Amino acid sequence: MRRGILLAGLFAGISMVAVNSAQAVEIEYWQYVYDTRVKAMDQLIANFEKANPDITVKQTTFPYADYQTRVVAANLAGNGPDVMQLFYGWLDQFIAGGLLQPLPTDAFPHDQIEKDFFPIVSAMKRGDDYYGLPTAVRSLALFYNKKLFQEAGLDPNKPPQTIDEFVAAAEKTVKRDAAGNIAVEGTTLDMGGQDHQWWREVLIRQFGGEPYTADYSKVTYNSDAGIKALKFYTSLQTEKKVGQTGFMDEGQAAFRGGKAAMTIDGTFRLGSFGSIKDFEWGVTELPANADGLRSNYASYFANGIGAKVSGEKLEASKKFLAYVTSPEAMKIWLGTVGELPARREAALTDENLKNPIYAPFLKALAYSHTSLFVDEAGQRQNAIDMVNRVLLEGQSPEDSIAQAATAEQEIIDNAKSK
Repeated sequence: MRRGILLAGLFAGISMVAVNSAQAVEIEYWQYVYDTRVKAMDQLIANFEKANPDITVKQTTFPYADYQTRVVAANLAGNGPDVMQLFYGWLDQFIAGGLLQPLPTDAFPHDQIEKDFFPIVSAMKRGDDYYGLPTAVRSLALFYNKKLFQEAGLDPNKPPQTIDEFVAAAEKTVKRDAAGNIAVEGTTLDMGGQDHQWWREVLIRQFGGEPYTADYSKVTYNSDAGIKALKFYTSLQTEKKVGQTGFMDEGQAAFRGGKAAMTIDGTFRLGSFGSIKDFEWGVTELPANADGLRSNYASYFANGIGAKVSGEKLEASKKFLAYVTSPEAMKIWLGTVGELPARREAALTDENLKNPIYAPFLKALAYSHTSLFVDEAGQRQNAIDMVNRVLLEGQSPEDSIAQAATAEQEIIDNAKSK
């Protein structure tokens, strides 16, 4: 096992020779609580410790909502993690907060990173330095409940491929109670989940626009295309009445409970949706527009090394980071969590490309966009507020999108000025 793991790092292109062995050292790895991710990391740690008996890795987890705050507080107190997981959209905040150190180039040469990983890894680079590497990457797809499709007279093996087909399927599968309230959604509406990404990086482009300038420094969605995209999204509740924001609290909960025929979500749901016993579900690419244009959003959580880590702990941290971003680790992560390997070699295998569940996500990587957030939480909340003003307050889509664009531009400008 030890030889296999070390060779995996060598074949991955990351120099394991440069990572000196540490003697009887313990390091701490932090990530947020998500059952399949914690399970996968437990397995990776066990494999790593078996091959490296002189290093102990302690995994510490926190609820997602508290995670960033806990990392900041621990760093200020001088007891932060040695290796930590972070969403790529948090990078600027983590750098500004002094939470990360650049990846040492002796262990993580830039030319090898850029050769082996999918191009979206560049979102973890600032200036001449990389600050983290992902184990897995994520894209979006349309999940659908084959049982509800069949009950509605739809072919469960022919999911919608266009926006018009998507709307038609939602209209046929939605169910209402005697009072006219939605009992089963045709599609989930959850801006706090992945719908803000669908609107931002998919629908706006499909309606002929761009959400931002190429460097993501200027908001450009206050446009005819942006308004059309927002009108389409909100009309699913206000006009088509096929879904309802807040239904069963979360879109993924409604789908898991068999109360939604369709939901747009990411690869990270594959592990949890895999436990569904009451119905069979399928996956297909996000619907194309009438001209056949597809778009998608790709993202990832990366692993970085704490800013204050040095000495033996740094050597052990480099070695651990090299393993958790190796092809072997990525295969384990795919099988347990369902997220796609971040290395081309590990992801684009014949087996994965022929897999009916993985293939739609892998295909999406070819036409995905990765939003360069400066404040992911703030920018996400801004999109949520934009939709809520339309759905809950009756504000016009034109006025709400103008307000959102102004607010998000302020977020971007304030971050750039620091």
